[in-house]
Amino acid sequence: MFRGHSYRNLDAKGRLMLPPEFRETVFEHSPEGKLMLTNFDGAVAGYPMPEWQRIEESFERINILNAKVRNLQRFIISGAVEITLDKQGRILIPPHLRNYAKLEKDVVLAGVIQKFEIWDMTRFEERRRLTEENFDDDMASLADEGFELRL
Repeated sequence: MFRGHSYRNLDAKGRLMLPPEFRETVFEHSPEGKLMLTNFDGAVAGYPMPEWQRIEESFERINILNAKVRNLQRFIISGAVEITLDKQGRILIPPHLRNYAKLEKDVVLAGVIQKFEIWDMTRFEERRRLTEENFDDDMASLADEGFELRL
């Protein structure tokens, strides 16, 4: 499970050091340190292999006669690349994903339960600000979906 966020820097080659707790989660699901990266929601999403397999299986079960489904499938699946953590715990983010997410140097890794996201720091902070401004409405939408939060 991925949770929390961490501020990091991409090196000149597009490599990113994962925080220790994210590396542990990757190795729990894939002892060889493999994961899938893809474009999603303005960021790069990183999935442990078992979670990625569920995504592909979900796409296999849906109706491809729907053009919106085909477009999303094409976008998510064709953007995907399998990567392996190196010995230093870094991942190499391919140029097409760095371009899509507008990643340059300062990035944020955000844990989002079954995956983590890699955001350009400025875009991440802007998204958080907008979420904060719309918090009450967004929480009402979550409640409509069956989400319960007891504080």
